[in-house]
Amino acid sequence: MVISYHDYGAIGDGVADDFDAIIRTHAAANQQNLPVKADPNATYYIGGGDKTALVQTSTDWGTAKFIIDDTKTENRQSRVFQVISNHEPEVITNIKSLKKNQDNIGTSLQHDSVVVAIDNTTMRFIREGLNQDTGTQQTDVFIVSKDGQVDSKTPILWDYTNITSLTAYPIDAEPLTLKGGHFTTIANQETPEYKYFSRNIEIKRSNVVVDGLVYTITGEPEANSAPYDGFISIRECAGVTVINCKLTAHKTFTTIGRAGLPVDMGSYGLSAHCAVNLLYKNCVQLNDINNVAYWGLFGSNFTKNVTFDTVSFSRFDAHMGTTNPVIINSEIGHMGIKLIGRGSCLIENTKVTGRQFVDLRPDYGSTWEGDIAIRSCEFTPTKMEAEGAVVISAEYSGLHDFGYPCFMPSQIVIDGLIINDDQPVENYNGLRILSAIHPNYQDENFKEKYPYTLPKMIEVKNLTAKSGMDWALSDNLLIANKITKG
Repeated sequence: MVISYHDYGAIGDGVADDFDAIIRTHAAANQQNLPVKADPNATYYIGGGDKTALVQTSTDWGTAKFIIDDTKTENRQSRVFQVISNHEPEVITNIKSLKKNQDNIGTSLQHDSVVVAIDNTTMRFIREGLNQDTGTQQTDVFIVSKDGQVDSKTPILWDYTNITSLTAYPIDAEPLTLKGGHFTTIANQETPEYKYFSRNIEIKRSNVVVDGLVYTITGEPEANSAPYDGFISIRECAGVTVINCKLTAHKTFTTIGRAGLPVDMGSYGLSAHCAVNLLYKNCVQLNDINNVAYWGLFGSNFTKNVTFDTVSFSRFDAHMGTTNPVIINSEIGHMGIKLIGRGSCLIENTKVTGRQFVDLRPDYGSTWEGDIAIRSCEFTPTKMEAEGAVVISAEYSGLHDFGYPCFMPSQIVIDGLIINDDQPVENYNGLRILSAIHPNYQDENFKEKYPYTLPKMIEVKNLTAKSGMDWALSDNLLIANKITKG
């Protein structure tokens, strides 16, 4: 037995507001533990009411269409659909401290859980640049079994001498599937400022599959409007798969940043926050991944074990840290691969078009505490000026406190990389594995206030530059000479 939106009063003509009927349908389905199935020929209009459909059972949207009207919203933070667990979060109060890489938290839980730890007295990710800020409270996410054991693939990353909150989000054993659906957002017309729209599908339940969803946007103004934080937003959970989906990137709009100067605002189709073990597979961006008018599709904070497999997106972006990302069999467009974090990063059988192959974000210290492997890939540089094309870009002044020590990857292995630089600009200087990194590091007398740990070893094999020009390690010879070449 399945429940239909029409059973609870939905019209499905694209004009009448069906939001209340959709909410009633899911409430009934949750109570009876029944799946929901949309009318395949319906177009459901969702107005701007401050309310949310709570989803706890599998839902087949099929070929139905949904129009989400953001032109008159009562609350831009009000989710349209929120997928939630059947179990309530468990607040842990008997643990006062945690250690980095601790293997057991020292207490039992009611369920295997995703645990989020916060220390609001310690600030990390103290951002530098046009969007400078005073940092973010120390946050980590990891999987813990009922007996308190920490999953070694989601290690604790920080010492916690003061825990202000420790919350366990139970992992549901049975999968929940969201299938199909063509969703169109009528874009907001609000002022351009960092007040994100979250009229989306928010997943706050582990073990979820989103299969075959299509997302499009209409009505984006020529001038600026408010940004979006991801139509599929994944938070405080584990084991979510987004497969066979097609999504549209938002336009890039500008505002005045915290430094008082104009900045581009991030506006996303996919986002993840405090989430682990995520897979995006066989997914595409519907608009051109190399069109600079569009910001980019994927942004994240505090994630572990995110995998892109056979995707075509304009952007992979880790803001406040990712651990052990994997990008394979994919194509990444003009915004490129932007990383900070730690662990092992694997990029394999992937094409990147952008200013760099990998950008270690300078606003967060260009830090990667671990290794990076690039295998059987292709790079089309869009910036080929005097510095040349750059595989891994980092910029670090040594004068800013980011709230943590900063690292270049300890080991960089490049095995099989084709550089499409056969049409260079005038004065093109060839390929550089690393950027110059330190603008102030011009002689051995320079002393960093906040030291930057350089790579121990860089190994380059099977690199082909179509320009025929030789590659160099870096234009900063003082740094290049300190690195072992494999």
